[in-house]
Parts: sequence; C-alpha cells; structure tokens
Amino acid sequence: MPVPILHRDESLIVVDKPAGMLTVPTESVAGADLVEALRRDGIAALPVHRLDRETSGAVLFALDEATRAALEELFRGRAISKTYWALASGRVRPRDGDWTFPLLESDSFARVSPRGKACHTRYRTLAALPNTTELELELLTGRYNQIRVHAAHAGHALVGERKYARGRNSALAFRSRRVALHAWKLAFAHPRTGAEIRVEAPLPADLVELRERAAAS
Repeated sequence: MPVPILHRDESLIVVDKPAGMLTVPTESVAGADLVEALRRDGIAALPVHRLDRETSGAVLFALDEATRAALEELFRGRAISKTYWALASGRVRPRDGDWTFPLLESDSFARVSPRGKACHTRYRTLAALPNTTELELELLTGRYNQIRVHAAHAGHALVGERKYARGRNSALAFRSRRVALHAWKLAFAHPRTGAEIRVEAPLPADLVELRERAAAS
C-alpha cells in the first residue's frame, strides 16, 4: 500500500507515517521502514528527522542533497514548527503550560537529569476527559523521546506507554497497542522559495477509536 503523501514539490515531500513502521532502516531493529517504502513507490527520499516507531504522523524528507542541507539547518535553528497530538493519563494541571525538564540520553533511552540537555515542550489541553487528557504539544527542542519522557515525569504518561510509565501512571487500562502520540502538524518556510508550508496529518483510526473510548470511560 503506498505511503500517503501530505505535500510534495520538486524539492521535498511530507508523508503520513503509519504507527509500527521505522522512519529509517537500522541494524539493531528489524522491520519495515519508511525510506524503503517510498523507494518502492519510486521516491528517493532523504531523511532529515525521524519519528519513534510507535508514533504516527507527518515526516519531512528532502528530495535532493541541497534541500536536505537546508532543511537540516532549519531544524538546527528551530525554524520548523512541530505540533503533536497525544492522550495523556490523568487530568493534566495546569491545563496549558511548559515542561522544561532536562533530558539525559543513553542507549535508546532518555531520562530527566540535572546533567541532561536543555529541553522544552509546550502543551495545551484540547479536552479534559474522565481519566485522561487530550493534548496538543509543541516541540521547542528535539530530544530523543522528549514528549514521552516529559509527560511521564510530570505524572501523566501517555496512554499505551510501556517504556517510561510508572505504575498507575501508565493508563494501560485502555489497552492501546501503541503509545498515543501522533505527529500532527508541520509548518516551515520552504528552503528554496520561502513560501509558507503548513501540513496536517489526520488522526489515524486507531487513535480516533482510543479517544472515543477514553471519552466514554
């Protein structure tokens, strides 16, 4: 099945990654990857960032080396806006705010540590549900597993979280097959034309169904 394309021009492409697929191939993890799936569709995509395997949503690729270098510079300069949707356990307080816990990364794991790197996640409550909170989150830095670690450390691990959840904080009662996190929106100035690019990846069916179950719980 072809990968859904959200935006494409002569320099870059944004696609909608399904949950369970790697963004790029790795030696340590077996499984299908987005780069290979696009190659089978006749698209030579050059990665500039990646999503966790469990996370669905918008992924940006360059289609030539010059554009890749330009996009990587935009990421380094935090000039690409990345907005996520998530379902967190419990009632998040305050409703809107910032998580700035520093993160220390090692061996495919991240944790909050005073020795870690500066880290910033901005969140806004979309809906306060009976036992969970539907959130919009903006990544102001791009650390490994940033949203997942920040949410868990704040006492509101994402529904379906198995890597960073602690006890009741995990909200596993909803039996989500994967972490309830979706790369929802990307916005940036096109590196070649300067035109504003805004892309939105629709919430996939499994997360729509999860949200409905959470609302009815």
